[in-house]
Amino acid sequence: MEMGAIWSEVWKAFLLIIVGMLLLRVSGRKSISQMTVPTTITMISIGTVIVQPIANHSILLTIIAAVVFILVLFLAESIQVRWNAAESFIKGPAILVIREGQLQPQNLKKLRMTVDALEMQLRQQGISKMSDVKTATIEPNGGLGYELFDWAKPITYAQMEALLAHYLKGAPPPNETNRQSNNAMSESNLFAEIENDNRHVSKRTLH
Repeated sequence: MEMGAIWSEVWKAFLLIIVGMLLLRVSGRKSISQMTVPTTITMISIGTVIVQPIANHSILLTIIAAVVFILVLFLAESIQVRWNAAESFIKGPAILVIREGQLQPQNLKKLRMTVDALEMQLRQQGISKMSDVKTATIEPNGGLGYELFDWAKPITYAQMEALLAHYLKGAPPPNETNRQSNNAMSESNLFAEIENDNRHVSKRTLH
């Protein structure tokens, strides 16, 4: 087999996988479990169309193309680990859909996501009221990330320990206040980071 034919298939496979990734990136962010019937059919069809130019050739060329697909996947993942900008371009950032208990309709439009679909994800997390949600995001994989208001959060072991100590001894347990303050200082809020990123994007869009 000529080397020219092999290199031709390598470049063809490389181009097809890049185009496929871009098409899936544009199509939206949904995990497999969240795909509707039309979405699933579309994704399968895209995969079939992408592979079709290679499948009509010899088995060896098909294997070479499959290896190129895997190598491109590894390369894309390595680039995402090294550069945040590349990760944002390939996967996309988390999008804020609820802020301070209020729905963000503009961001839902960007995601092409209905309110009913968002409410379904909230129900799956056991959340009955949108007003209980301080911050909610749709992650790059289509999953829901959320932070509840303090009054809606389940009590933690540390909080129960503090309450029992206060009830039994009339004072908070030793180092409880210091531990909580140290944790607050050392750990940044993950949702605040997403909120700030979304605000920066909005400002750039307005300008």
